[in-house]
Amino acid sequence: MTVFPDVFTEMAVLLLFAAAVGALCVRLRQPLIVAFIAVGIMVGPSVLGWVSANDQVDLLAKFGITLLLFVVGLKLDLHIIRTMGPVALATGLGQVVFTSVVGYLIGYAFGMTPVTALYVAVALTFSSTIIIVKLLSDKREVDTLHGRIALGFLIVQDLVVVLVMIGLNALGATGDVTWTQAAFAVLVKGVGFILLVGLAMRYLLPRLLHMLSRSQELLVLFGIAWGLALAALGVMLGFSKEVGAFVAGVSLASTPYRDALGARLTSVRDFLLLFFFLDLGAQLDLGLLGAQLVESLVFSLFVLIGNPLIVMVIMGVLGYRSRTGFLAGLTVAQISEFSLILGALGLSLGHISAETLGLITLVGLISISASTYMIVYSHPLYERLAPWLGVFERRQPHREADQDNVPDDAVPLVVLFGLGRYGNGIARTLRERGWRVLGVDFNPDLVRAGDAMGHTVTFGDAEDPEYIATLPLGRTHWVVSTARERHVNLSLVHSLRSSGYSGRIAITAQAADDAARLEHAGADLILVPYADAAREAADRIMSPEFVRQPLKEAQ
Repeated sequence: MTVFPDVFTEMAVLLLFAAAVGALCVRLRQPLIVAFIAVGIMVGPSVLGWVSANDQVDLLAKFGITLLLFVVGLKLDLHIIRTMGPVALATGLGQVVFTSVVGYLIGYAFGMTPVTALYVAVALTFSSTIIIVKLLSDKREVDTLHGRIALGFLIVQDLVVVLVMIGLNALGATGDVTWTQAAFAVLVKGVGFILLVGLAMRYLLPRLLHMLSRSQELLVLFGIAWGLALAALGVMLGFSKEVGAFVAGVSLASTPYRDALGARLTSVRDFLLLFFFLDLGAQLDLGLLGAQLVESLVFSLFVLIGNPLIVMVIMGVLGYRSRTGFLAGLTVAQISEFSLILGALGLSLGHISAETLGLITLVGLISISASTYMIVYSHPLYERLAPWLGVFERRQPHREADQDNVPDDAVPLVVLFGLGRYGNGIARTLRERGWRVLGVDFNPDLVRAGDAMGHTVTFGDAEDPEYIATLPLGRTHWVVSTARERHVNLSLVHSLRSSGYSGRIAITAQAADDAARLEHAGADLILVPYADAAREAADRIMSPEFVRQPLKEAQ
């Protein structure tokens, strides 16, 4: 029976309901993923039964998953893995192996089949990058040591997710062929796929992006189209749309446009992911969830306690303090949206039942809800538990001491907006004096010119708050803007302060009233190009090396 007169009305009501539940979750300091899962279950057949436009919801859900993997690939920062060294790989892989093995044993003890236990165990290994980055950003801890380590092993987890999906799709497509034949086919197709994308990265994408970036709307449209196209190609080659979308994101990750593109797509991704959870909820039976309450509590406690403990053990062995290991370990005390995607994939392949997917979903609700408060109150929690955590403390935390004394060359001292003549001159002078500078401009020609001159540059909009939030502001000393438009500079100052940036801000002003408004908004230094240049010229003229004895007055 259809509840609503048409699909449009149904979608409108669902979105309004999701917004209301989301507002409640925000009040409770919960991630929106919790709200989306709850909405999916409530509007599903076991509660309200509002979802009848299954085809439309399913299509939008596929778009959401595709964009999720695309943005993950787009933001893949291998530099974090390199700078963190062994700790990112050791902790990431160690946690995945430990959680998989112990989770499998727990599932087997509950009487699950080997395949079901394996699916549940693997689902428990993945932590939510979206949630962790948001929570660390809110606490201004992204650039701390434990924050960078957490991001490092979260990237490792994301790579493992992709490999697992490739393997599962290959397994689902074996049919009458042997494992060896299936593996060889996957290898051949994978190499061909990577070569094709590599050629596009080398010869096509740089010029194409440079041309398209003259229009922000066109750049975003191309990003979505590119992600969906490679996702479709991934399906055609027997991988999955998730793998294809991830590769599409990676192909653009090395370009100067990745941050601007990622910032614009984040909201679209979050909106479309709502429909994935709606679709997920429509497949769940609330009665089945209640029947698996004991199992879900055991698995949730394992994730909430076991995952942080193994991270602390590994980081202690590697030479980190117990406090750093504890704060980093809390970031893996939940399962992620990828766990639910993995469960949905297993259901579609016929590997697991709806009951198993319901179990994974319930563990997700419990672990995400609980771990959010654990991360928010991580420092008071550590102070309470510190007497019992001494066993993880090294007498000589040599690795942490070494990293504390080594500056991170990836973090710029100055972020400079505007790469025109004035901005280029500032960047060149600062670099000559040993300062690290990240140049940002909205003009693709200036970005290309700055790159040719040897500057570290990226494409971005000073008026876009989402883009500002992607910048490495944690340890940046100065943010400088050479933009001439007052509204652009005012928007930049507001976005910086709203993002929690505590460094100094230098803004260009063209008039005296502009300078006053910018100072009132929070700028520390006002640059007036012509006045500053005139003052510098006068100072040089009057410098001791050029000053001579004044001429005698004519008699």
